[in-house]
Amino acid sequence: MKLLVTGGSGFIGSNFIKHWFSAHPDDSIINLDKMTYAANPRNLTEFEGKSNYQFVKGDILDEKIVDELVSQVDAIVHFAAESHVDRSIDDPSLFVRTNVLGTYNLLMAAKKYNKRFHHISTDEVFGSIEMGSDDQFNESTPYDPSSPYSASKASSDHLVRSFYKTFGLPVTISNCSNNYGPYQHPEKMIPRSITNLLTDQKIKVYGQGLNFRDWLHVEDHCRAIELILLNGKIGQTYCIGGLKKGTSNMELVKLMLKLMGKDESCLEYVADRPAHDNYAVNWDKINRELGWEPKYTFETGLQQTIDWYTTNTSWWQETKAEAEEFYKKLNSLKK
Repeated sequence: MKLLVTGGSGFIGSNFIKHWFSAHPDDSIINLDKMTYAANPRNLTEFEGKSNYQFVKGDILDEKIVDELVSQVDAIVHFAAESHVDRSIDDPSLFVRTNVLGTYNLLMAAKKYNKRFHHISTDEVFGSIEMGSDDQFNESTPYDPSSPYSASKASSDHLVRSFYKTFGLPVTISNCSNNYGPYQHPEKMIPRSITNLLTDQKIKVYGQGLNFRDWLHVEDHCRAIELILLNGKIGQTYCIGGLKKGTSNMELVKLMLKLMGKDESCLEYVADRPAHDNYAVNWDKINRELGWEPKYTFETGLQQTIDWYTTNTSWWQETKAEAEEFYKKLNSLKK
């Protein structure tokens, strides 16, 4: 099989490419990436020069590049997206262009050449679960996005689904919970907290840390995508989660402090952000139909992630500085 992976130099995309080549070493991958701040060329250096791997620097908004690359492959695995809620509050237009119009360009090319299309989305399209509720998102949950980010992803989901219903394009969609693991940009909560502790800074906690999320290790996510791409039912959506319950941000940071030998004096409470949702994901469907379940417990996955950031300081030091500058800018706008 020959795959076009969009956004393959980012966090989940690069982990997926590593996983796919490990499981399917004879397959070929074209990695199309715009190389924004969230991408890192060092993520995939082991594949440089290999005959079955090609990197193309380009934008999914570029119709010519998209058409040329889609014509060469058997399937598209679409990761490329702007994905940070705080940045979507700062500049919503960027999210609409990339996540909606970029997905549209890919779908039009996939339709032209009748290519298999798998779209990676988020549980954030479903909105928020009420505090104290035992509810879980599933494939039948109505869409109710809260932020420009989740609204743009909801729009792209609807586009993908419409191309299946209207044109018969062979598509699948996966809506995953919050990912964590190696190679994640330090603007995100878990790597930002880990790297703060590694540099003797405090962990920033929004509000009182009561908001909860479902956490999915990126390697478990990549295994799920592989199963959907190979065996998923065309036209279907699959929810992918890690814990089947919400873990509060306070529970998360306390576990992190324990694993890193720190105490609660390392916490700093900051003003809550707008549209701060709560998430929990039911993954019974993908377990029942495709036999998938996560391999990592939250503690083992978090420890593996801590170990990776501890031993790969050169990877995150420069990107962390940029992320902290962004947060300074965002905080100044709130005042």
